[in-house]
Amino acid sequence: MRQKQAAAPDTDPYFPAHGDTRYRIHRYELALAYRPTANRLSGTARLSGVADRGPLREFSLDLADFRLNRVTVDGRTTHYTHRGGKLRIRPERTLEAGAAFTVEVHYAGNPAPIRSHWGGLGWEELTDGALVASQPIGAPSWYPCNDRPGDKASYQISLTAPSPYTVVVGGRLLARTTRASSTTWVYEQPAPTPSYLVGVSIGRYETVPFTSRASSFDARRPVPQTAYVPARLVPEFTRDFARQPQMMKYFEDVFGPYPFNEYAVVVADEELDVPVEAQGLATFGTNHLDGQGGSERLVAHELAHQWFGNSLTVADWRHIWLNEGFAKYAEWLWSEHAGGPTVQILAARAHAHLRQHRQDLRLADPGRRLMFDDRLYARGGLAVHAVRCALGEDPFFRMLKGWTTIHRHGLVTTTDFAAHAQQYTARPLGPVIDAWVWQSVLPPLSTPG
Repeated sequence: MRQKQAAAPDTDPYFPAHGDTRYRIHRYELALAYRPTANRLSGTARLSGVADRGPLREFSLDLADFRLNRVTVDGRTTHYTHRGGKLRIRPERTLEAGAAFTVEVHYAGNPAPIRSHWGGLGWEELTDGALVASQPIGAPSWYPCNDRPGDKASYQISLTAPSPYTVVVGGRLLARTTRASSTTWVYEQPAPTPSYLVGVSIGRYETVPFTSRASSFDARRPVPQTAYVPARLVPEFTRDFARQPQMMKYFEDVFGPYPFNEYAVVVADEELDVPVEAQGLATFGTNHLDGQGGSERLVAHELAHQWFGNSLTVADWRHIWLNEGFAKYAEWLWSEHAGGPTVQILAARAHAHLRQHRQDLRLADPGRRLMFDDRLYARGGLAVHAVRCALGEDPFFRMLKGWTTIHRHGLVTTTDFAAHAQQYTARPLGPVIDAWVWQSVLPPLSTPG
């Protein structure tokens, strides 16, 4: 039985200035052109949505400092203001509750990352090309959107760039058309996607296909896995990512069917602090290649996010541990499966590391300042391990598959997870989850019962 999906709060507690809960967008169509030498982005965004609350005399989109040429609602030019990252739109006709509407924004400018506590977020100009890394609030750096994780939509993105460049977007490539010196790439992502998980990479890449295999979701449908890599780094890449197809198979075995139509990996021709997950896409830096598999745990981490974070999206950012804790635990599962250190050994190492740090982080609501703290990842993995130890092997892995199946392409919260896990045991899980998730003091290391 499919459970009711979590509802997003009126405003995200960590980013109350982002998003507008009075409506939801179900479809984005972006037709853009990019000139790398000038870092110039221009085009049209067409958003189709529904007013959840009415009468709606105005609504807002999140958009950085671009020059706006025209804004329309249902084909009619409309009044708007644009300042401080907010595009406030007053349609000619008031939108009643339940009314469908379409807004078009014609814009141009030089995209730049949005400043944040974690550095620049969103569209990043590279030495030769660009990439998008939006988590958590960088999406408005390059397109108008309802920038909150609880508003998921399908996307079609058409992006024109000079022909020497490859354009990669999370989704299926529908068309590639070259005219004169430019090529237009058209991608479709039909699965519900939050704004921060729309990924783009533009660079001089060589295409490297992985071996495809049938998905357990539909044995007739292959799961295409493709990489885009600077030509000089292909030898190192093929060694470092050699086991990704086996990793996909193993994760489908333990997490359930891969939730999207394809998976792409990009190695940007630049060093990156950390890899970047997006819907159906992960981006790594040149520093993540060494030809010896030195970053394989990160390969596992980013692939696991396709289930935890992308298909199952947090209703708001207080629940970020549901993304990062499960992705961290996936690293440990893969290590043990591939013949490396066992889950228990890696859990013990993480626990010993956390004991050396302050005990002021609460997983269920870490606060904006600590939402990407390294301790959240480690403690999140340990919390998942504690649930496994409490449930036992078979119930735990049944619980995992149930979690990803019931909430596929939906929204989740910590409370949802606690209620779901409890269904797989007669013993009360409350004390375990409370100690690991709601309290800040580090509990003792869990061990299999």
